[in-house]
Amino acid sequence: MSTATTITAADINKLRQTTGAGMMDCRKALVESDGDFEKAIDYLRKKGQKVAALRSDREAKEGVIIARTTADNKTGLIITLACETDFVAKNADFVAFAQGIMDTAIKNNVQSLESLQTSQLEGATVADKINDQVAKIGEKIQLTRFERIDAEAVAAYIHGAYRMGVLVGLSKNSPAVLEAGKDVAMQIAAMNPVAVDADSVSPEVVAREKAIVTEQIKNDPKMAGKPDEMIDKIAVGKLNAFFKENTLIAQPFVKDAAKTVGDYLKGVDQGVKVIQFKRVQLG
Repeated sequence: MSTATTITAADINKLRQTTGAGMMDCRKALVESDGDFEKAIDYLRKKGQKVAALRSDREAKEGVIIARTTADNKTGLIITLACETDFVAKNADFVAFAQGIMDTAIKNNVQSLESLQTSQLEGATVADKINDQVAKIGEKIQLTRFERIDAEAVAAYIHGAYRMGVLVGLSKNSPAVLEAGKDVAMQIAAMNPVAVDADSVSPEVVAREKAIVTEQIKNDPKMAGKPDEMIDKIAVGKLNAFFKENTLIAQPFVKDAAKTVGDYLKGVDQGVKVIQFKRVQLG
């Protein structure tokens, strides 16, 4: 570890809260990783610990998430309006304010967070309206996330008291497909897949997972002295298991575990495919 890097109790506690690992294990992981949080998580996993992977969709401590589609169901948007306390997040006026921002986003066909900030809402920019709320409520309030999907059909789903939003883009548009899209959106909310299918998992994630499972295998006393070819073959098998568990189409369907999500969609429409999805949650 670099002498310039200091591991604080707060760092250790943050890693404990994220991973569920013990205090001493977290401290060692941070020391061995030179204080790098992501590397510390990988270190714990390589040592065989089952930890919760940190996901980029956890960024706002409190607030509300609004997910909605346009009237023709061809565009879906998600916004996160963040605040400091749960008390404010649950306030009906705060939720209504967030809904008003979403109305503006849809009305103006907004393409980005930056353009949403400058869009007009009741005679002022959204950014100015947010500043008014800061002055009124006395908390830091900001738009922290904007997501958009354009497709033949988009389904939107909000889970829990505006704490998670999901969009699913589909290749066909029909009442049956849109209804199926809502089921798939609930699947994504519950199971948090990393990608649509194995082919769409980013090379970085594949490389990271392969490195982790390879190290796990090498740390297994039963594998001592085994040739690299055998270790690599086992790693590929473990990687395939990761794809089955963590990619949407291969996951067991939450409403009928005898089917995969892919099987369910084929039963609705043979030609329909999930183009992409977005999942945003407060964390």
